[in-house]
Amino acid sequence: MTVDTFLNDTRQRLESALERTLPGSDSEPNRLHQAMRHAVLGGGKRLRPALVLAACRCGGGSEEQALPAAIAVELVHAYSLVHDDLPAMDDDELRRGQPTCHVAFDEATAILAGDALQTLAFGTLSGISQPPATVVTMVRELSYATGHKGMAGGQALDLDATGAHPSIEALETLHRRKTGALIEASLVLGALCADGDERFLGALRAFGRSIGLAFQIQDDILDVEGNSAETGKPQGSDTAADKATYTALLGLEGARKRLDGFHHDALDQLAPIPGDTSLLAALATFIIERNH
Repeated sequence: MTVDTFLNDTRQRLESALERTLPGSDSEPNRLHQAMRHAVLGGGKRLRPALVLAACRCGGGSEEQALPAAIAVELVHAYSLVHDDLPAMDDDELRRGQPTCHVAFDEATAILAGDALQTLAFGTLSGISQPPATVVTMVRELSYATGHKGMAGGQALDLDATGAHPSIEALETLHRRKTGALIEASLVLGALCADGDERFLGALRAFGRSIGLAFQIQDDILDVEGNSAETGKPQGSDTAADKATYTALLGLEGARKRLDGFHHDALDQLAPIPGDTSLLAALATFIIERNH
């Protein structure tokens, strides 16, 4: 199976599963439910849930048993995008080629939609068919990736760094939290669904840390060189907002070199894993070569 086939299959499977998981747009409160569906359905690479399923497959588990974890991760990701796009945060008007949630609805509804998506994610994950101790570990893992030591903390650091010139170490701390933490958690959740041992979990954590930063560097490169029709958001928005980015700090060539370094690091982390890691390796390559 090629990585494109796998990602297409994952998108189709996730779209159906998310459709079933989200509340109907005709149920009360209608506007909130419509906003939740607007934020989640009909777009996105579904890369994080694909990492959940690929990690589970690598560990010899069933993708079906990992599906609730994949749904939970995508709901958390969607919530984070809704809140990141708010006027008080990044103040973006376009996401996945359509108006952002607060533009399509209103700011208050967008805040509530993000809140509701986050709680729906943890409700979905807590109902996964796994031993109770494993479920607790998975909830803890996703909580860590989402909270003050993960995405929320990373967003706070990002706001603090806007207009500043942080060191490369500070920039990577920021993005390990804001972007990398959920990518790392996606892989760990998939490994837990396959009942992976500590060695397997450790290797995937290290792999996730490398591809998480690689993902962010490619995002920064696309902000400079990307096409808005392909990326689904305005080109140069981070530059215009004076965000701290790899391209601003290192230049395009310096950012590309660092991207290649993290790609090689990621592939090295897969070497000790006894299972078939070819799909995970292909996903790492997809991350650094994507154009959106």
